[in-house]
Amino acid sequence: MGSSKQQKSRAMMLGVGLDGDGHKRITKGENFALIGGSKETHEQMTEKAVKINEKLRERGKALEQVSREEFDDIAHEVGLKRNDVGQN
Repeated sequence: MGSSKQQKSRAMMLGVGLDGDGHKRITKGENFALIGGSKETHEQMTEKAVKINEKLRERGKALEQVSREEFDDIAHEVGLKRNDVGQN
């Protein structure tokens, strides 16, 4: 039997741009993957992901260490808002 190493939990942000202009765009970072979108949309997604990571560093935390509520607060600080699909 192998050694009993604890698996470290890891969180990722996934951004999907639904508008397009014929180009395929993919941007990956340490804890995010961004796919699709027009040039403008993809740049906005990239900017928000980078800003979220800056806010996490300011708090001394990794993505997997924040609660959903804390993530929502950080996302709001960088200009994102929750879109509750079930309430339409």
